[in-house]
Amino acid sequence: MSDIVHHPLLTLVKERNLIDDLQLEEVIQEQARSGKSFGQILADFELVDTDTQLDLIAQNLGTEVVNIQDMEFPPELLKTIPAGTARMYQCIPIAEYGSVLQVAMADPLMNHQAIDELAYIVGREVQLVVGDPNSIGKVISRQYGEDAESVSDILKELGADTDIAKEVSEAAITEDAAGMADLANEVPIVRFVNLVLFQAVQDRASDIHFEPFEDEFKIRYRVDGALYEMTPPPKHLALPVISRLKVMANLNISERRLPQDGRISFQMGNRQVDLRVSTLPTQFGESVVLRVLDRSAVNLELETLGLPKYVYDYIHEAIQQPNGIFIVTGPTGSGKTTTLYSCLRRVNSIDLKLLTAEDPVEYDIEGIMQVAINEAQGMTFSKALRSFLRQDPDVIMLGEMRDLETSQIAIQASLTGHLVLSTLHTNDAPGAVTRLVDMGVEPFLISSTLMAVLAQRLVRTTCKKCRTPFEPTESQLGLLNLSPHDIGDKVFYCGRGCAACNDTGYRGRKGIFELLTVTEPVRNLINDRAPTVVLRQKAVELGMVTLREDGLRSIFDGDTTIEEVVKYT
Repeated sequence: MSDIVHHPLLTLVKERNLIDDLQLEEVIQEQARSGKSFGQILADFELVDTDTQLDLIAQNLGTEVVNIQDMEFPPELLKTIPAGTARMYQCIPIAEYGSVLQVAMADPLMNHQAIDELAYIVGREVQLVVGDPNSIGKVISRQYGEDAESVSDILKELGADTDIAKEVSEAAITEDAAGMADLANEVPIVRFVNLVLFQAVQDRASDIHFEPFEDEFKIRYRVDGALYEMTPPPKHLALPVISRLKVMANLNISERRLPQDGRISFQMGNRQVDLRVSTLPTQFGESVVLRVLDRSAVNLELETLGLPKYVYDYIHEAIQQPNGIFIVTGPTGSGKTTTLYSCLRRVNSIDLKLLTAEDPVEYDIEGIMQVAINEAQGMTFSKALRSFLRQDPDVIMLGEMRDLETSQIAIQASLTGHLVLSTLHTNDAPGAVTRLVDMGVEPFLISSTLMAVLAQRLVRTTCKKCRTPFEPTESQLGLLNLSPHDIGDKVFYCGRGCAACNDTGYRGRKGIFELLTVTEPVRNLINDRAPTVVLRQKAVELGMVTLREDGLRSIFDGDTTIEEVVKYT
């Protein structure tokens, strides 16, 4: 979020002295908290009304303000911008003058590149005018309605486009980089890729997979941890689509034998969406996976993580300590980083210096120095950590304790008066202690620095629109080691499947947690190198709620199903 302070609208209102520094700070904090647009917040806080904002933007761009609400939109004018493009760029055609199309955009300041792309897609010169973003959104919904430009429509066009098929086979045979770049910039390909990305972000996907096989080219989304397949495009589109993604991520388009990593940033309406791109050469072409980092969809506040009250209270207290180590553990994709970011956000104040070492940096957070680990260039976790200690930090976050060296420096940092937050890949909280001992860390160092370990998993939540009570069978209860006698009159729910949840019965995810606090009895066991089983028994004796038990709480609250809890605990 480091670019927020330089957000063009904020810069404009600040230059005109319409808000002071304190108000600016409040607006930035509110944006980080709520994810609303700056324009909306300035209007809500009654600092700068919408009309004044629009005038400022129009002056800045050397254009005029138009009143969109009273306008007529004839069908032939609307046809100049396809529905999918209008939604993706949040824009609406206002008028045509010869070869020039006048267009109003919801966020005209942020996106010079989008204007060029739009001109390219509609195939004419675009002239910007300024209109109320809310009205633009309403007009798009009203005028384009259900006329969603679907992926299958574009696929029909592309399938029938014999020229592209011919160009693809030529570029593939000659391995001609210029030919591939031209293909990647063909209008139907650009529109298709934009639509796939738009659809994925709309459907709350966390990852998008592009996978070329021998006879087909698959595109799959991961939503709430499960993969769903889209209508597969024709096989010959694999090369241009993947080339297009590489062009967008500034990767080397002619390098198809080595893996590459990059980033794509694009504006979707007034949301900034970042995609992390990873390519992998496979037998039948390059497989590409995009990780969606949608800032507006992730709320980095401790309160929103759904922590049980006792866990929330403990963490809240632990992260205020001057030194010690707090570890979050769980498999990949269990939300560890989100939990740590939320902790950092909570302690991020003007009187503390915060440093993070991450591989890679997932979200930019204002006021925190974030370092990207790059093993290939020799920037390892241990190297970053060593340098951190010379940077006079108060709180250090480590992406992961991977090896003995990193763990030792982290412990050293904690002993010299720093708070260290980190992650480990273990199945449960007690397992984290054993993992550190296995790495070669001395038990007395662990017991004297470790404050707590939080294990977590993400389970899918039952869709609120179609959930219905049901009677679990004895075999289902057996999976949880429960008998009908144990559950009494508790109600179990499952989702029937509806349009809101894509007929899966699930929508969204929530965390289940297990917190191991390092108290005196646990310390003694660590010093005695006790195995995980013994540590676990002791912790449960002392009141630790296990992942399975916390999962049961979620089942009884009607938030998730037996299958989900059994699958993840």
